[in-house]
Amino acid sequence: MITLTPVAIKEVKRLLSEQEHKDRGLRIGVKGGGCSGLSYNLNFDAQKAGDNVMEYEGVRVFVDPKSLLYLDGMTLDFSDSLQGRGFKFINPNASKTCGCGESFTV
Repeated sequence: MITLTPVAIKEVKRLLSEQEHKDRGLRIGVKGGGCSGLSYNLNFDAQKAGDNVMEYEGVRVFVDPKSLLYLDGMTLDFSDSLQGRGFKFINPNASKTCGCGESFTV
């Protein structure tokens, strides 16, 4: 299971409200690459066959089964501070992360 903080939910709702296709949700995935071996992938997408679907205050989150192996227990947060604006991945499965926080190793 993946958790979204209230701040992340608010930001996803804001971004979704700007989308043409209101039937989409947030897709969280993992792909090979990045400076630590694996990188996070966020985009808006429709549900696909086999997806794990979670819902948080009306925000649907889709995760494919392979990505869920790396993301189970992760928290998605959002920060809007002087040090940077963006989503933050808090992943207990990551043994090492890069400085940018967008790639990791298990």
